[in-house]
Amino acid sequence: MSQYDVIIIGAGPGGYVSAIRCAQLGLKTAVVEGRETLGGTCLNVGCIPSKALLHATHMLHEAEHNFADMGLKGKTPSVDWPQMKSYKTDVVGQNTGGVEFLMKKNKIDWIKGWASIPAAGKVQVGDDVHEAKNIVIASGSVPSSLPGVEVDEKIVVTSTGALELPKIPKKMVVIGAGVIGLELGSVYARLGSEVTVVEYMDAVCPGMDKDVQRTFKRILEKQGLKFVMGAAVQGVETTKSKAKVKYQLKKGGDEEVIDADVVLVATGRKPYAEGLGLDALGVKMTERGQIATDAQWRTNVPGIYAIGDVIEGPMLAHKAEDEGMAVAEVIAGKHGHVNYGVIPGVVYTTPEVATVGATEDTLKAEGRKIKVGKFNFMGNARAKAVHQGEGFAKIIVDAETDRVLGAAIIGPAAGDMIHEICVAMEFGASAEDIALTCHAHPTYSEAVREAALACGDGPIHA
Repeated sequence: MSQYDVIIIGAGPGGYVSAIRCAQLGLKTAVVEGRETLGGTCLNVGCIPSKALLHATHMLHEAEHNFADMGLKGKTPSVDWPQMKSYKTDVVGQNTGGVEFLMKKNKIDWIKGWASIPAAGKVQVGDDVHEAKNIVIASGSVPSSLPGVEVDEKIVVTSTGALELPKIPKKMVVIGAGVIGLELGSVYARLGSEVTVVEYMDAVCPGMDKDVQRTFKRILEKQGLKFVMGAAVQGVETTKSKAKVKYQLKKGGDEEVIDADVVLVATGRKPYAEGLGLDALGVKMTERGQIATDAQWRTNVPGIYAIGDVIEGPMLAHKAEDEGMAVAEVIAGKHGHVNYGVIPGVVYTTPEVATVGATEDTLKAEGRKIKVGKFNFMGNARAKAVHQGEGFAKIIVDAETDRVLGAAIIGPAAGDMIHEICVAMEFGASAEDIALTCHAHPTYSEAVREAALACGDGPIHA
């Protein structure tokens, strides 16, 4: 029987990062992972492969629409779909191989297989039982579906199947206008598919800043995506090679049908804790099927912790990573902390969308007195030079203290620029602090400074 200070169940972003931090803190650590490769959903069938396809198809879009204008003449590239998927697989392999190297470097044992917890302090994998003073559940999440929609990963697919389609579909229906649906929908739209997005709510990316929602939908429509908003999907019927998506508008009317070659179900994800034996252990769960934890990520069973998608909070890899490091600190007797008010969210379309903190609408609903500074990328020289002048940077501050409460950016490199705001919020900075900080020219980040200036006397370039 192997004995450890910590066994972490799941080697996704939360699990493997937690394992590395535990090892750095001198704890004898193991991870249990049943996949053939480390990295979890994110590295294998989520964040990383989708970004590879987003990049490849963005290059195609540039060649088709902007190269000639820049004096780059020649035949537009044709799509070699098998090679594009091979490129994506190679990117995944580099990343998962890198995680495996980090496990070895930090002397972390990889116990291959699927775990169960027969009792507190014990983890069973196959016929072997391992002892651990502490167990961290980082088992992640899986795609969720809808009643009447049966996923076969061939015609009706989740994000996993959408990354491995044998051919580019002529018609694709995406159920759900959230991050996953819009990212993969834009991939296939650039590849030539006729993409229709069906969304139950009345706006894309529900819960996001309303200004961003409106601008984002308009830009995606210009890129060829079609939207059916306020529509409840009733079911999907499939034949050997086709599908029919049935929906009804919430405002009423007859049932409508859309034909498709592929249907992507992108209706969110749900926590995954099957086979762990949590019921028998008496681990407390929330009404939404998440593992209930306290402020130190402890479950109600002593010695068992949980992090990432399997607990409350946004299902984001970087949120899981932060929790993974923090729970390692707690287990080592130190202070672990995650600031849940400063967790950015990013949509990796073109343009990118990034948000952090509170939205303007939420703060107004709470009765807070705020100021909003906004700057359009059409006033940013760098953005115009690369055909990405659409979108804006927006900062929301407290009207009395000027302290930054939230931000939203839709534009080039938004996912990288949002971190300036994250650092500002972490340090309790004001919009004036950002406005008085010198920003290099010409950069996209100047738009953030201009938005900060707009919270005061006004931007310079608008």
